[in-house]
Parts: sequence; C-alpha cells; structure tokens
Amino acid sequence: MFHESHDPTLEFFYHPRTLSVLVALLAGFLYVALFVDPSNDILNTRWGLVALCSVFVVVSVVLFRDGPFIRPHPAFWRAVLALNVLYVMFLVFLLFQSKQSGRLMMAFFDPALGVVLPERSYGEDCALTWANIRDGIDVFVLAHSLGWFGKALIIRNHTMCWILSIAFELLEYSLAHQLPNFNECWWDHWFLDVLLCNWLGIYVGMKWCEYFKMKTYTWHGIRDIPSLRGKLSRAGAQFTPHSWTVYQWAPTRRFKSFAGVLLFVVLILLAELNVFYLKALLWIPPEHPLVITRLSLLFLFALPSAREYYEYYSNPRCKRMGAHCWLLIATLLTELLIVVKFARGEFSEPTPRLVIVFWGTVAALLSGFSLWQFVVMPRLQSTPPLSPHSKKTE
Repeated sequence: MFHESHDPTLEFFYHPRTLSVLVALLAGFLYVALFVDPSNDILNTRWGLVALCSVFVVVSVVLFRDGPFIRPHPAFWRAVLALNVLYVMFLVFLLFQSKQSGRLMMAFFDPALGVVLPERSYGEDCALTWANIRDGIDVFVLAHSLGWFGKALIIRNHTMCWILSIAFELLEYSLAHQLPNFNECWWDHWFLDVLLCNWLGIYVGMKWCEYFKMKTYTWHGIRDIPSLRGKLSRAGAQFTPHSWTVYQWAPTRRFKSFAGVLLFVVLILLAELNVFYLKALLWIPPEHPLVITRLSLLFLFALPSAREYYEYYSNPRCKRMGAHCWLLIATLLTELLIVVKFARGEFSEPTPRLVIVFWGTVAALLSGFSLWQFVVMPRLQSTPPLSPHSKKTE
C-alpha cells in the first residue's frame, strides 16, 4: 500500500544485518544463562519472558513488511508492530483468566501490586477557591497535556481534537457512578482539563503539525553537507518525518466518510476509557510504570495506525486496512472484552436516567443527521424543479 524508497544517506543501516543481529542476540542469551542466579525462579521466569519477546521482535523485524513510515528506520516500525502483537497476545491470555488471577499476574510484574487501591474522588469540595484549584493541579495535569499533544500528532485535525476533548469530559460525567476518579468538580472538568490541559496540548501539537506541513522536505546525504553543524542537523532530522500528510477528514462528503469519522472517534475514546477501567479492575495505581508503559506503547501503535486508517478511509483504491491499524483495533476490542468480563459484580450502582436520556438523544441526533444529509438531501437536490409553463393534467 505504501511504496517509498528508503533514504540512502545512512547506507550502512539499510543493508541486511541478519547474521550480526543473530550473533548479538545469542551472545546476550549466553551471558544471561551463565551469570544470572539459577536458584531464583521468579527472576529466571522474567528473564525467560524477556528473551522470548526479544526473539519474537527480532524475527518480526526481519520478516514483517514495512509500514507507512520510514523514519527513523523502517525496522523501528516493524519492531513497533511486533510489540503490538506481543501486547495483544498478552491481552488474549489475560482474557481467559479469572479476575483474581489477573490481579495476581500484575503482582508478578511488581510485588507491590495485587492489593485493593484506595478510592480517590476529585469532587468532594467544589468551592471555587485558590486552595482547591492548587490542590487539583498535580503531576496528572502535565500528563494530561502531554496526552493531548500526542493525540494532536495522531489526529492532525484541530476540530476533531476539540470534539474528542469535550466528548471525553461528557463521558467522565456519564461514568462517574462507576469510577470515583471521574467524579470531578465542574471547574476541574472545564477549566483545568479542557481550557488548560487540553488547550495547551492541542495548541502545541497542532503547531508541530503546521510546522511539518509547511516544511520543505529536501534530503541530502550527510557526506554532501560541508559543515559539521549541518551534518549534525541532518543526523537529527533522521528522527523527524520523511514527509507529512495532512488529514482532510470531510465527514459530510459521503456516508462512508461520516461513518469512518464516527468509528475513528469511538476508537480513540475507547482507548482513553480502557486504561481507566483496566487500572481500576486490576488494582494498578495511575502513576505506576505499567500504566505509563501502556500509554507510551499505545501512542507508538497509533501513529502508523492512524496513517493507515486515513489511507483506507480516504483512498477509494485502498481495499485493505493496514496491519498496524487492524492490529490496534483488535487490541482495543480485546481490552474492552477484558473490561466487560472483569467488571461483572464490580459496579452495582445503576446508570443514572439522565445519562441514558442524554446519550440516547445524541444517538438519535446523529442518526437523524445522517438520514437527512445522505438520504433526504440528495433526493431533494436530484428532483428537477417544476416548470412554470407546465400544465396540470387531470
């Protein structure tokens, strides 16, 4: 689907190095096998899993096809695809465990896990005072802004970013009866989250998108650049995009475009919600490295996936979804299955009637809009107007 010639600047890194990689891999295995304490079963199991994943990633880098990106190197994105395969395989294994076994699995990664987490609510004192606002500004404010910076690079559309930002706040209102940390004050939702964190992340992310959009992409070999500063600048540019595609979503162009944008929005919101439910059901603190690792991996998975999704969405000649996109959708849906299974018996409070009415109204409005835009309007526009000289027949 994507055919781009690789950058010949660093020819050494584009020649096959399969034998060298094999020797390095086996040397690492030999070192671990000889010098790791064989009496520590837990440590041996962890090293064995690391070795297993390493072999799979190396084999995938050698055998997988290239994706939509070629910077910093096509092999890097093959490794990202391999990590996605490993993650979805772990999710499938977790899906077939009990809730208690799943929590014990988290304790395998960190012995401090596997215990009930204290519930934290941000909506206990909603008086608009400087003390309350100061208490609401913590490390998660920075994490929130960084998250929206990453989503802006993935989505590449200012309007859609704001739609998703507001939609997620509405989801927090709707699900506060299940997750206590969704219970926030009104000023926390709309001032700290939307107007501060989301705006900052979206603004900086879209500025980056505009820079890459306006940038002139002319690539010269390092040997062709005379100055040392120019050579260093060119080496650093290896970690920037080779080219930039602007995403023109145009949801009202046709029904397929409208449905495609809705699916894209649902998938992003699902990726957001899954992490909150998984950490609550598996008893993982929000600041734990497992949560941060999952978010970082999902960002890497989403970058090529969004590019492949947009190609499938916008190009009529593209008849098949790319591997990155297909696998990421499978990942999100598998996470959802785990949440549905592990959530049984956890949330006893019924969904408020207002929430049901609100989202029912949203679904009705979207259905009515699509019916009017793609069924009624085309028929009205295709009906020829009645000529003033035509005679009425009896």
